Amino acid sequence: METTIDTNALGEKIVRVIKTIFDPEIPVDIYELGLIYDVFVNEDLDVKILMTLTTPNCPVAETLPLEVEEKIRSINEVKSAKVEITFDPPWSQDLMSEEAKLELGML
Repeated sequence: METTIDTNALGEKIVRVIKTIFDPEIPVDIYELGLIYDVFVNEDLDVKILMTLTTPNCPVAETLPLEVEEKIRSINEVKSAKVEITFDPPWSQDLMSEEAKLELGML
């Protein structure tokens, strides 16, 4: 008998892992910063992350997406992980969570 994985629960686990990744220049995790636009998990447990960067010429443009992929792949249930970078819509401080704004003294 095959065990079924709850893709919603896996999605929540993925978000918890993403919250351990920090922008090196801002002391807030990339999820609370609003850099993660979407997390897709299909029935085959392939994960696609749609994310952005604070600017197109962000100093971690090469390394941050790879770090996200590696950390997501480290989750046992995940079969594969792919990060897609988009700048549509462009990142702005409006995408930050209240928690991030509070941490950065913006509230």
